[in-house]
Amino acid sequence: MACKIGVVGLGVMGHNLALNMERHGFPVAGYDLDVAKTRAFLTGPAAGKAIIGASSPTELMAALEKPRRILMMVPAGKAVDSAIAHLTPHLAPGDILMDGGNSFFMDTERRNEELEVEGFHFVGMGVSGGEEGALWGPSLMPGGQREAWEHLAPILRAIAAEAEDGQPCVEYMGPRGAGHYVKMVHNGIEYGDMQLIAETYDLLHRGLGLSAVELHDIFAEWNTGELRSYLIEITADICRTVDGETGRPLVDLILDEAQQKGTGKWTSQNALDVGAPLQTINAAVDSRIISALKRERVSASRLIRGPEIRFTGEKRRLIDAARDALYASKIISYAQGLGLLRIASEEYGYDLRPGEIAKIWRAGCIIRATLLDDITAAYRRNPGLVNLLLDNAFRGAVESRQAAWRFVVQAAVGMGIPVLALSASLAYFDAYRSERLPANLTQAQRDYFGAHTYRRVDREGTFHTEWKK
Repeated sequence: MACKIGVVGLGVMGHNLALNMERHGFPVAGYDLDVAKTRAFLTGPAAGKAIIGASSPTELMAALEKPRRILMMVPAGKAVDSAIAHLTPHLAPGDILMDGGNSFFMDTERRNEELEVEGFHFVGMGVSGGEEGALWGPSLMPGGQREAWEHLAPILRAIAAEAEDGQPCVEYMGPRGAGHYVKMVHNGIEYGDMQLIAETYDLLHRGLGLSAVELHDIFAEWNTGELRSYLIEITADICRTVDGETGRPLVDLILDEAQQKGTGKWTSQNALDVGAPLQTINAAVDSRIISALKRERVSASRLIRGPEIRFTGEKRRLIDAARDALYASKIISYAQGLGLLRIASEEYGYDLRPGEIAKIWRAGCIIRATLLDDITAAYRRNPGLVNLLLDNAFRGAVESRQAAWRFVVQAAVGMGIPVLALSASLAYFDAYRSERLPANLTQAQRDYFGAHTYRRVDREGTFHTEWKK
C-alpha cells in the first residue's frame, strides 16, 4: 500500500490527525522515535485502519508515494530542527515537509529558505482546534511554497473543519512563514478573547456576588445570541462543573495563576516590531504575567487598601451592560488582530487576505464564533477594509453599545476590580476615533530634550525650537 502522507510524532495531536486523514480516504504511514508509542497507536486507535507504522526514516520514505508528504507533529523549537535533520538525508528533491506545531514564524522562515536551497518544500502550518479538532476537523493555516500547497490541498481540505456554509476551514496563507504567522495572530486574538471573558466573569462574580451556577446561566444565555462562540460555550460549561471531592464549583478551587506557551507574547512583540496597535491583546498578555506574581499579590492584598467591592446599582443593568461591553471589546480585539495581519503582510510580503483568514476561523478553531461570519461579510463588502470599525455594521454595533461599555468600565474602576483588557479596548476605540491626540506634546518634549524635531499643522517641513530661554 502506497501511503498518501506520513505523520512523524504520534502524540495525541499527531495520531488524531492521522486518524482524521485515514477516515477521509488517505492511507497514512506513522513514525515516532518512541517505538512503544508507534506500537501502541497501531494496536490501539489505528487497529484495522489503513495506517501502517515505520520503524526508521528509510522505512517511512519507502512507504510513501512521491512527492512524499510528511507532517511533523513535534514540539516547537529545537525538536523541529532535530526532526528535520533526522529526515532530510532520506528525502528527494520535491518532497514536502510540514511543521504542524506552534513554531515561531521566523524559525519557519529560516527553515523554509534552508530547505528550498536543498530542493525540498517546507510548509509551516498552523493547526487550531486542540485534540478534538485534530480528530474531527481543525482550522488549518498552511504557508510555504505554493507548489507544495497544491500537492497538499486535497488532503487538507478533506480533513479541515467545515463552516456552516460547507466551506472547508483551510486556505493557502502565503509564502515562507505566513502560515505560522497567521496562527500566531490567531493565538493572540485568543488571548484577548479569553481575558475579556475572564474580566467579565470577575466583575459579575466579585462585583455582583453571583455564584458559579448563576454565571453558568448567564453565559449559556449569552451563547444563544451575538456572543455565541466556542469560548463562551466552554465558559458556561466550566461554571456548572462541580468538584467531586468538595461539592464546590471547580472553577472556585483553581489557582488564579494563568500560564502561557508564548504565542500571545510573540504577537505583542511582533506588533511592536511592525508598528501595529494591539492594546487588547497586550493587556491580555500583561494580565497573565501579573497573575503569575501570586505570592506578591497575596502580600500586597494585606498591605494595600482599595475601595470596597460593592455594587449599589441595579444588578440586571450591570449584567446587560457587561454583555454589550464584552461584545464591543471582542470586536476591538478582532479589529486589532486583523489590522496586524494587514500591516505584517506588507512588512513581510505575505499577501495576507484578512477576509479569507476570518473565513477559515469560522469553525474548528478555538476562536470560532458567530462574529466571524459577520467579519467575513464585512470583508466581502469591502476587501480593502483597513479596520473593522470603518465597516458600517461594526461601527453601528460598537457605537450603540458604548454607553454600556463605559458604564461597565466605570463600575469596575469604582469597585477596584481590574479590567485591563476591557478598558484597553475602550481606550483603543477612543484613540482610533480621535482626530487629535496629545502626541503633539510628546513631540515637543522629544524636541526639547533631544532635538528630534517636529512637524507643524499649519505648514510643510520639519522644525526644531530652542526651547530654553
